[in-house]
Amino acid sequence: MAPSSLALNSSSSSTWAKPQFPHSLSFSSSSSLIDLGFPTKSTMRLKKKPNRKVDCALHSPSVFHFPKQPVIVKENPIPNTDTLTKKPQWNPIQKAAAMALDMFESALLSRELQQPLPKTADPRVQIAGNFAPVPEQPAVHSLPVTGTIPDYVNGVYLRNGANPMFEPVAGHHLFDGDGMVHAVTINGGAASYACRFTETERLVQERELGRQVFPKAIGELHGHSGIARLLLFYARGLLGLVDHRRGSGVANAGLVYFNGKLLAMSEDDLPYEVRITPSGDLKTIGRFSFHDQLHSTMIAHPKIDPVSGELFALSYDVARPYLKYFRFSPEGEKSPDVEIRLPVPTMTHDFAITENFVVIPDHQVVFKLGEMIKGGSPVIYDGAKKSRFGVLPKYASDASSIVWVESPDTFCFHLWNAWEETETDEVVVIGSCMTPPDSIFNESDENLRSVLSEIRLNLKTGESTRRTLIPQLNLEAGMVNRNRLGRKTRFAYLALAEPWPKVSGFAKVDLVSGEVKRHIYGEGRFGGEPFFLPRGKCGEEECEEDDGYIMAFVHDEKTWKSELQIVNAMNLKLEATVKLPSRVPYGFHGTFVEAKDLALQST
Repeated sequence: MAPSSLALNSSSSSTWAKPQFPHSLSFSSSSSLIDLGFPTKSTMRLKKKPNRKVDCALHSPSVFHFPKQPVIVKENPIPNTDTLTKKPQWNPIQKAAAMALDMFESALLSRELQQPLPKTADPRVQIAGNFAPVPEQPAVHSLPVTGTIPDYVNGVYLRNGANPMFEPVAGHHLFDGDGMVHAVTINGGAASYACRFTETERLVQERELGRQVFPKAIGELHGHSGIARLLLFYARGLLGLVDHRRGSGVANAGLVYFNGKLLAMSEDDLPYEVRITPSGDLKTIGRFSFHDQLHSTMIAHPKIDPVSGELFALSYDVARPYLKYFRFSPEGEKSPDVEIRLPVPTMTHDFAITENFVVIPDHQVVFKLGEMIKGGSPVIYDGAKKSRFGVLPKYASDASSIVWVESPDTFCFHLWNAWEETETDEVVVIGSCMTPPDSIFNESDENLRSVLSEIRLNLKTGESTRRTLIPQLNLEAGMVNRNRLGRKTRFAYLALAEPWPKVSGFAKVDLVSGEVKRHIYGEGRFGGEPFFLPRGKCGEEECEEDDGYIMAFVHDEKTWKSELQIVNAMNLKLEATVKLPSRVPYGFHGTFVEAKDLALQST
């Protein structure tokens, strides 16, 4: 749990850029996805909710510790004239309109703060403790290392996460924070660390305005106030006060290194290209459309086929077409979109590939914008909808050859791998099945479970079976050997998400025998997604599937220090620990760029 007192120095405390308003705003409880600062002369307090136990996806202590001093993100020492803070130049009509809309927004906030907030939208829960943000950190070199970093571990370990620049003034969900990438560069046993915001168009505009103005889809866009916030945002857009046409995503979820480019992604926008500098620092190049080939959003979990080198991806939307599939050649040439016809807009956070197919989940968490009119969230669990998987040939030019196989009451937020078993006409899918399905987004009285499962899709009969592999553990966030993605694998490396949503260690799961070996971080120590780095590609010479190293950021909630652990994947022996100069918040997904690939980074 979070420490009872956060007496932190400036380099490790939660850090906020303060909204620029004529009056300060403070609050004892708030939550919304859009941090729109509102002028007020008095402290606003939310009504207390009745005492009852609620277990939700991101349940943490309901004590939110704010720093005593305003936080301004440290100036980026890398010159970048495109992202320097500058004040917007508005004409008199725009200035008058902005004042009127600010008054409306202030009234809206006052009304919102009179209502209790669910834990899934309460910043005191969502970004408490080590979920709280940190300032940018320029590259720090010659970090202390305990043990010996293996010779093969040479390159840059990177991990993405949500790190809101502005302190929330209303509701907020963990997934809503601005993207920040944390990087540990390892060269010949020496290590350096840096972390930087991904300079999204959204972040740049909000920094110019001095506050958050873009709607955030989970914590704020619910009920009548959500509709009002959307109308407010589009009014600002029509008046030229903000510009959503340049993108509105946060790029806080996934990372992939493809065709010499590091891409930071969230499923609400195009990817952003981030350059790793020779000093180990990070610099945002900008929104990346694959040279004007990609004109829609792209999910944060694209897949690189280890044999062909191609990248496969999806794009989903709340408007038709609801789902599209496409791929890129190793040189970055995009295929035409393949529209996957769905009856309703569906959350498709992840998918899987095999040697010959893509496996697309069509599950029961859907978008129903009409629910906002009824006062609810547009992201809901639809129990009447049938859960199914679509199996489509990788190189299909349209969706006519897709085979749909129903899998009752299945919701997998993440899929770890899939492969074909031709002797039985089956595609085998390995994923973590989550119940309640929408508990990440909506408050639930039921404890969340994320259970590692094997799902077999029979392409001949159209039937499926589901088998729980590890029933007693919450296993989320992880991977298999990326050199064997889409092929049959024996091992998966997954976060031990206990106590949810914290990660107390990771598990090496034998998918054949069911054996589980655990690496536990220790009392009061928690981490995130384990990243498996294989020692090499298994070509003609024999090599073991689990021959490699597992890397993960670990945070000590007693000392309030963070580190990178490097663990031998074969015997789970801790090989080395890199002490980091500042706190690393719990985050999302990562990757590793090997030194030989980094040398090919596009300029």
